[in-house]
Amino acid sequence: MRFGLLYHLQVPRPWTEGSEEKVIREALEQIELADRVGFDYVWATEHHFLDEYSHSSAPEVLLAAAAAKTERIRLAHGIVTLPPAVNHPARVAERLAMLDLVSGGRVDFGSGQGSTQHELGGFGVERATKREQWREAITVITRMLTEVPFTGHQGQWIDMPPRNVLPKPKQKPHPPLWVACSSPETIAAAARYGMGALSLAFITVEEAAEWVRSYYELIASDECVPIGKAVNPNFSVVMPFMCHSDAETALDRGLDGAYSLFYGFMHYYLNGQHYPGKTDLAAEFAQAREMVGLTRNSNVDLNPELKARIDSLRMGIGTPSQLKDMIRAYEDAGVDQIIFQTQIGTTKHEHICEALELFGSEVIPEFAGRREAGDAAKQERLAVPIKEALGRIEPNTTDVSDYVIMTDMQAPPAPAPGR
Repeated sequence: MRFGLLYHLQVPRPWTEGSEEKVIREALEQIELADRVGFDYVWATEHHFLDEYSHSSAPEVLLAAAAAKTERIRLAHGIVTLPPAVNHPARVAERLAMLDLVSGGRVDFGSGQGSTQHELGGFGVERATKREQWREAITVITRMLTEVPFTGHQGQWIDMPPRNVLPKPKQKPHPPLWVACSSPETIAAAARYGMGALSLAFITVEEAAEWVRSYYELIASDECVPIGKAVNPNFSVVMPFMCHSDAETALDRGLDGAYSLFYGFMHYYLNGQHYPGKTDLAAEFAQAREMVGLTRNSNVDLNPELKARIDSLRMGIGTPSQLKDMIRAYEDAGVDQIIFQTQIGTTKHEHICEALELFGSEVIPEFAGRREAGDAAKQERLAVPIKEALGRIEPNTTDVSDYVIMTDMQAPPAPAPGR
């Protein structure tokens, strides 16, 4: 089991002139602390136009700043939005490689299609085609990271001539690939593409066990055809986090942030009406939380599925002993990494830092102590299936040895107007 932190850079209203800067600086302090106490990953999401819920529009900048302040923690994109109207593939490849070199080879590359209409609509991306756009983009990006030169691509969404995309990453053939997943169907797709499953839904231990079983069965099957040049067999789950020696104090410090996160998710992804720059999400949450069951001792009659999701928000909040029990259950289910969300809502920076210190001293050592044996067993179990999967990758035989780029002085002159 490995442990990560996921940053949305939430900035609840009311805002002051320094609100965003304060959140970013505190996040970097938390990441530096997490590196020191033994966390394995920091994940930075990419979102656009989502007032209060996420101000993380340039995660590569945050991760680069984190690289300068840390020594061992892996710097992970969770995720880069890949439809080309949002991020051109060449720019994604260039930024990834630069960050990998700056950090000494500590980058993980999570990607996704984009989700909310706020974001996709802002960039003119059609929801009906976002999956196809993602697939074409990730294929092109991994080629750009590995081909010398990139031999060019003409597709439905991307058209680019041969170029040598520079720099190349430190990790070979490229940083580990992950993909955002929120359902059994997308979990299965991750396995078929040989990618790590970045499960961003709050799922129970029972759900995790079933999804992990299916994921690794597909990884080991002849259906696994890597979309990149390597296989990254890993399954992660995400949950809110707070740790304190007293269970009630942990809930006092962490549960409101978890509820705020969930309310923001419902607003932007499911049923909210948003007025850009005007909607006060924090005020709406304070007014509506009791009606939607987002209070400590709610008596609201909810449908069972929604109640289970709300109850799951508490799983990563508790004492070191309680969190150990929870983590062991997910470990037994086959989960490889738990990614905690702690900079959420109005959760206080000092409480987050105290929780990270306590978790690092009292929880991480147990799981880190048996990690080496677990990694070795996993590697042995998957060595043959991964070798066979890599053998299914079709090599690129495009020959561009005669391709030449004419300089501006050598290019033929443009025809005169009217000719």
